[in-house]
Amino acid sequence: QVQLVESGGGLVQAGDSLRVSCVASGRPFSTYHMGWFRQAPGKEREFVAAIMWSGTATDYAQPVRGRFTISRDNAKNTLYLRMNSLKPEDTAVYYCAADPQSRWSLRARVDAWQYWGQGTQVTVSS
Repeated sequence: QVQLVESGGGLVQAGDSLRVSCVASGRPFSTYHMGWFRQAPGKEREFVAAIMWSGTATDYAQPVRGRFTISRDNAKNTLYLRMNSLKPEDTAVYYCAADPQSRWSLRARVDAWQYWGQGTQVTVSS
């Protein structure tokens, strides 16, 4: 079992930066891949970014590439998403996810991730 708790969301203006965090507990954090997804009102949940258990590889969805940075601190059991140059279309509930089966090839698929946090709201005003 893995428990995930996100924090750090809020209301910001377009062009601002924000960092959201996700603290994991349960199974050893350094043994599984982690990801960020988001869901806007009326839309399906979508992939944002993923990071390997070792932190040696990352991947980003095209709309956030170059603006968002995913990172992890295995000593603190914490996943981060640094979001720069935020746009109104980034408004969504952001969820962290854990994949203890470590299926990196399936990282962009919502159904590949076994554990989810409760989400944190990020709202970007224009």
